[in-house]
Amino acid sequence: MVLKAFKLRFYPNKTQRNQIHVNFGCARVVWNQMLNMDIERYKMNEKAEFQGRYSIDVTLKALKLEYPWLKQAESTSLQRVNRDLDDAFQRFFNHSLQNGFPRFKSKKNTNQSYTSKFVNNNIRIVDEHHIKLPKLGLVYFKVGRILNGKIRAVTVSVNSRKQYHASILVEGENQTFKKTKKSVGIDLGLKSLAITSDGQKEDILKVDDGLNKQLRIWERKKSRRYENAKK
Repeated sequence: MVLKAFKLRFYPNKTQRNQIHVNFGCARVVWNQMLNMDIERYKMNEKAEFQGRYSIDVTLKALKLEYPWLKQAESTSLQRVNRDLDDAFQRFFNHSLQNGFPRFKSKKNTNQSYTSKFVNNNIRIVDEHHIKLPKLGLVYFKVGRILNGKIRAVTVSVNSRKQYHASILVEGENQTFKKTKKSVGIDLGLKSLAITSDGQKEDILKVDDGLNKQLRIWERKKSRRYENAKK
């Protein structure tokens, strides 16, 4: 089995946006609290063993008692925070070149996200324009590439332009083709895009002049919007 992901831009209503940002805040608080506890624990006893994912999950229950408003968040998303923090520590201890010591997260960051696990059909593509998300219910999306397979998780995110996206992780069958132990040569040409040694030809795609003109208009419009966005 292989894991693949596809991303959709969706359009939540006001109530759904509020719930999304509540979840962002809860996930951020859990990350910062757990990270701070690990730091303080190390300061008190440098020989103390590192707390793994399951030990942190036990601590999460106590944290919910201390901060009851954490229950407003989708529960599996907070468990995922523990998993991500554990993974960050493991990478640090293994001297990964890509990761330093885990950092605290700020609410001032314009890019926020949280991840929910698939449980009891809480994540589902309803039709071509609606998706069911945990704690949000049905959410509208315009268009997107949808992959078939068993849904494993969804990551809800927002960027600096206030655009909301859902990245859905699915489990599908391995579609690796069997090796034929044959080879083929490919020649790139001017009249044809590619010609293979077995005689197959791929024609060059020609774009209509009218479309080229429209493309230039779109590119100028994109450039102006980009400059305005930077200002």
